[in-house]
Formats: sequence, C-alpha cells, structure tokens
Amino acid sequence: TEPDPNRLRWNPLPEPARGTDFLAGLWTLGGNGDATQRTGMAVHLYHADSSMDRVFSDADGELLIVPERGGLLLRTEFGLLHVEPGAVALIPRGVRFRVELLDAPSDGGQGPTARGYVCENYGAPFQLPDLGPIGANGLANARDFLAPVAAYEDVEGPVEVVNKFCGNLWTATYDHSPLDVVAWHGNHVPYVYDLRRFNVIGTISYDHPDPSIFTVLTSPSDTPGLAGVDFVVFAPRWLVGEDTFRPPYFHRNVMSEYMGLIEGAYDAKAEGFVPGGGSLHS
Repeated sequence: TEPDPNRLRWNPLPEPARGTDFLAGLWTLGGNGDATQRTGMAVHLYHADSSMDRVFSDADGELLIVPERGGLLLRTEFGLLHVEPGAVALIPRGVRFRVELLDAPSDGGQGPTARGYVCENYGAPFQLPDLGPIGANGLANARDFLAPVAAYEDVEGPVEVVNKFCGNLWTATYDHSPLDVVAWHGNHVPYVYDLRRFNVIGTISYDHPDPSIFTVLTSPSDTPGLAGVDFVVFAPRWLVGEDTFRPPYFHRNVMSEYMGLIEGAYDAKAEGFVPGGGSLHS
C-alpha cells in the first residue's frame, strides 16, 4: 500500500461474523519499519464475538492491547489477566496466550462483541519514560502495573497454536495446552495497567506543554528525542492557563500520530471521531 501524507480518519470496524475470535477479528490498519529488523510498529483493530479456543504468540513484537468495548480475559503462560475498557494489557514478544471475552455467553451463543486497538511494537520493549525534572513520581507509576500469578491449565488433547513470524502466521497442533506453566520468575512478563491511575502533568501558568507529558510507555530508539513508539493517554484532567488559546495550537508532527478513542469525546475532534474509530496525522 502506498503511503498517504493526508490526514486520515476511520469509523469503527463493522460487526463481526458470528464465531469470530480475537485472532480472526484482527485487522491491520497500518504501520512502519520492519519486523525482521526489529524496528517500527503496526496498528491493528480487533472486533470479536467469541472466545478463542486456540493459542497465539507473536515472535515479531510485543502486543499492547487497548479494549474499547467489552472486557477480556487473557490466559497467558504466566497466569490470568483481566483487562476492561479503561485499562491496557501488554503481551511480550513470544509469550503464548488466549483471549476470552468476559461477556461471552457460556452456551456459546451470540453475545456482546468486544473491540479495541492493538499496538504491535517491533522495536525495543516498552518502558516507563524518563521523568527528568518531574522527579521520582508522576505519569504512570511502576507500582500500578500488575503482573499475573501463575495459573496453569492441565488440558490433554489437540490444541491449535498459531505463531506470527516475519509477518506470516504459522500453525501447529499440540497434544496438550501450552499454558501449563506451574511457576515462574523473571521480568519478561505480561502485565495490565489501569489508565485511570495515570498521574497527569500539565501547566498551571500559560501555554500548552508538548503531548510527551502524557506518555504512559515508550519504546526508545537510537535517535535522541525520537522514540520508536510512544503510547500516550489524554486522560480526564483540569485545563488551566492564562493568556492561552485553549484549542490545540498549530503544530507539525515529527512523528506520525495514530489516535483512537475509548470513551467520551475529544475536544479537538468534536465531530466524526467516535469510540472505536481512529485518526492518523503524519
């Protein structure tokens, strides 16, 4: 697909066909870089109405999952993660997991759908940004990131395992569930973070600080001042400032900016920008 320098905007994905799980309901919107060189990222959307009965892992990068509608239960090799709209979950590179819909009917019938966004990061793993003069605390605090407790499943029988490698999907059938880890230690683990715990920093005098003050996680690059990916949240906050034009000031981006909406309305895009939709400014 040829790149498009124009400002773009999308509506939410259409309703999925019955029986669509997280993996089948995943749509790639765009990206940059090269997964084989471990640089860049991809933006995906998902819309599903059924829980997975297979297992997935991504050798190309880590997955930051941002639900917009419907809660998810992520069954990982390390344990269980519950992630609802308003929170995010990260699955590290190579970790196997299964996505179940928290609101899915127990009898397998048609139920509420789940949809949201996925950032696939090919580059350096996400980390907390350098706080600089802010000090020791602020923005996303390390204490609010929650890792799972080991919770294995002992399932014998054929299990499909799908692996993404160099942009392609590969499948194999195991004779048991690979989510059978009884105990673990280390730091290459999945986690969940409640965006409502974000400690917003802003001006109390004049002008608009740069949007980097809203950075939750960053994937650093070799170029100072230019991240591989910044994951940013425009959380509810007080906006104050003297002698300041309140709408966003005129600016140009040095990084492409994809924005999604998980709830409410964004003041700079009051029309045509709805939850589940998105925009891209390059």
